Amino acid sequence: MDSVDRHLARWRGKAPYDERVEAVVTRMQFLVKHLHQTKEAALAQVGMQDFEFETLHRLVAHGRAATPSELAIELMLSPAGMTGRLDTLEKSGLVRRLRSAEDRRRVDVELTDKGHELWLEAMRIRAEVEAEMVYALDAQQQETLNGLLKRLLENVESNR
Repeated sequence: MDSVDRHLARWRGKAPYDERVEAVVTRMQFLVKHLHQTKEAALAQVGMQDFEFETLHRLVAHGRAATPSELAIELMLSPAGMTGRLDTLEKSGLVRRLRSAEDRRRVDVELTDKGHELWLEAMRIRAEVEAEMVYALDAQQQETLNGLLKRLLENVESNR
């Protein structure tokens, strides 16, 4: 019996819902919450906060450099919010701002070697946390779960 079984037992007969749906959704919510907490703890091991990781992660995806505007759009931040975030990362030596060689009005944000090394260490720890959770299932079960989750996501995304 897990925490969701106990949750369902407490609510049985008290609220109108499909118990199977409630079980699936609540387990997904609890797993996401657990994953978020363990990933935050993993980032804390390398002295990083989630906002720092996400910004460095986007820079790596861009090949270690991007414009502040590109980052702001992807991270859904205002220009002022992005500036503040970049100020913090630059002071920490994780990124640097450079004037574009082609257009002096343009500023590029570049991941420093220190920033890249910190991101790699955070990725390694996060990968361990994720694997620890998923390895409770064998390879076939992982494939089955992945397929089922994909179907759910496709359904949600197609109904937007």
